[in-house]
Amino acid sequence: MLTGRCHCGAVTYEMPEQTIHLALCHCADCRRASGAPMVAWAMVPTDQVKIEGATRIYASSEHGRRHFCEACGTGLFYTNEAVFPGLIDVQTATLDDPGALPPTAHIQVAERISWMATAHDLPTFERYPG
Repeated sequence: MLTGRCHCGAVTYEMPEQTIHLALCHCADCRRASGAPMVAWAMVPTDQVKIEGATRIYASSEHGRRHFCEACGTGLFYTNEAVFPGLIDVQTATLDDPGALPPTAHIQVAERISWMATAHDLPTFERYPG
């Protein structure tokens, strides 16, 4: 089992390593909810995720539900019973080892921010540049 948590540690979770899909989502809804240019997701059966701590649920669309820590606001999960019944998406950046589940696809690229297509070409620095 993999483990993860919110920023403040009030919500912790365990999830299986076996996933249905691993994707980087570029949709506008994910961007607005996270404040990031994309969100990494791992989809698993809901009954295989053990969550401890209090989450709040926000109806981000007609059927979409975003689950976040009520203490620090960290986005953790997404459910949509109309599209993905019995499944939950876990934001993999909140895993204790985010590298354990590398994404295998980009989704919703029709809504991708234009500069994300070449973001990997930017200079990189181990820490803040001097």
